[in-house]
Formats: sequence, structure tokens, C-alpha cells
Amino acid sequence: MDAPILARLAAIKDMPTPELKAMWRDLYSSEPPPYNRRFLESRLAYRIQELAYGGLSRDAVQRLEALAEDFSETNPMMRKIRTDRKPIVGTKLIRDWKGSEHIVVVREDGYDYQGRLYKSLSIIARTITGTVWNGWIFFGLKQPKGRKS
Repeated sequence: MDAPILARLAAIKDMPTPELKAMWRDLYSSEPPPYNRRFLESRLAYRIQELAYGGLSRDAVQRLEALAEDFSETNPMMRKIRTDRKPIVGTKLIRDWKGSEHIVVVREDGYDYQGRLYKSLSIIARTITGTVWNGWIFFGLKQPKGRKS
């Protein structure tokens, strides 16, 4: 990196917030967002380097946009579950609880229990038991920590 660029990057840490906001206005030609100081520092450091050395390639930008589009189309709750761990769509999870059999069907968009769609197994486990449970443990899909299978 060039010495002037390094000096500008190093100076960011010691600048008062009003100066950071003024630098933002110069570099982005817009008002700074109301985020915390660390956000301003990191975005300003990136912008200085982007202007000096160039930004992402057109191919990289297109790839990131495609990934973001794929990601945004999925259900936010389903994003939290690793797809390699989620049971196959159509799987029936059967649990006996206090003499009653409870059947849950795995669907693409959640879990069907008694004709109602739920976003998580934990909510179903709570509905069945009246207490807080990890749904994956309740239905036997995961072992509690500290227990060997």
C-alpha cells in the first residue's frame, strides 16, 4: 500500500466523530448513517482503499448479487437450520408424550402439526408439553449436550 493511503487509514482511528462524518460526506457524497463509530471507521477505510485501488470486479458484484437474491427468497426461519440437518420434506416425526402420540410432518416451509403450520419444532414441543424445549432434542433429532448417542 502507498504511504499516503496507509497514513489516511491510520488517522481514522484518532479522528473525532464529527471529522469522520465530514469525511463520509466527502467520500460518499451523502449524509453519514446514524450507526456507531466502528461502522463509520470500517466503511471509510474500505472507501479510501476502493477509491485508491478499485472496487470489486464486475463478475464479483454479479455473483454477490445472485447469492443475495437466492438468500433473500428463502424463509428467514429456515435459513437458521442447516439444510443438511433438516429432515427430508414429507418425513413424519412421531413422539409419544404422556400416553399421547404426536405426529409432525416436515414441509418445505416449516412443520405441520395437527393441520397447522409451525416455523420451528421448538414451538411445537412447547405446545405439546407446556414448557420450553429444544425441538430437535424433543423429537430425537439431536442428542442433548454431554450425552453420548
